[in-house]
Amino acid sequence: MIKVDLITGFLGAGKTTFLKKYATYLMNQGIRVGILENDYGAVNVDMLMLQELRGERCEVEMVAGGCDADCHRRRFKTKLIAMGMSGYDRVIIEPSGIFDVDEFFDSLHEEPLDRWYEIGNVITIVDAKLSDDFSEQADYFLASQIANAGCVLLSRTQQATEEEVKRTVAHLKRAAEQLKCRRPVEDILMAKDWDAFTGEDYEKLLCCGYQMASYLKKSVSTAPDYSTLYFLEIPFDETSLREKTERLFADEEYGEVFRVKGFFCEDSGKWYEVNATKEEMNISPIPVGQEVVIVIGQGLDEERIGNLMRA
Repeated sequence: MIKVDLITGFLGAGKTTFLKKYATYLMNQGIRVGILENDYGAVNVDMLMLQELRGERCEVEMVAGGCDADCHRRRFKTKLIAMGMSGYDRVIIEPSGIFDVDEFFDSLHEEPLDRWYEIGNVITIVDAKLSDDFSEQADYFLASQIANAGCVLLSRTQQATEEEVKRTVAHLKRAAEQLKCRRPVEDILMAKDWDAFTGEDYEKLLCCGYQMASYLKKSVSTAPDYSTLYFLEIPFDETSLREKTERLFADEEYGEVFRVKGFFCEDSGKWYEVNATKEEMNISPIPVGQEVVIVIGQGLDEERIGNLMRA
């Protein structure tokens, strides 16, 4: 059977960055990897960010967005059926940051997926400098992901102080307690700079598995609170995009911005990738891209943000 892993985590936690490292390690062990980007967005920027992994031992697929939840689940299952016939040794799924983990388990227990796939690991990525001002809805998604994780892996530990890590762990425990989930977070926590990971660290992740811990299930609609704004074919340069991104994070009039990511092309013809949170902004060259920048957040003022990005 094909092992299938789920890399989950809230918006901007660093899932795609970790997935790159995780998939690269697997490929170096001779494992043929299929990556499935499962997002509700109309443009999947994370899939474009993973293009460099494509090759003889890795392929990247996506579930197309722009449809309702039921349609999206059908597309998710159909894509997994197709990938099950493609000869992969392992499939890694990276969903949206507001993904209901039950969708993953429910789909893999349905025919014919239950005959082809074996659930491997559920790894939840959490920012080591996690904000304390999460909404009740955000904490719900965070806690539901912890409840099913075999490992909670902290990102950006090299930038976090010991006190910030302690506050993050306390936040995770509070969120879990609110859902009456009594999993001891410390027992599944892994806090280490990813650049310093050894083979032993990756093997530990490959054996972390998953849990089906009980928690208080809520009926939560994601539509009213979270939104993703797409800005296509706007001629950004590095200076202007940095300035606009910094304003988005600094000024509350735009709403609560969690993440800005995408691609832009300089006049020289060189492509760059931008990946920014409130704590850090990374801009790096890439071979090829698509002129798109997306803004993800809660309570976003679409008109104000649009005026800023197009100015």
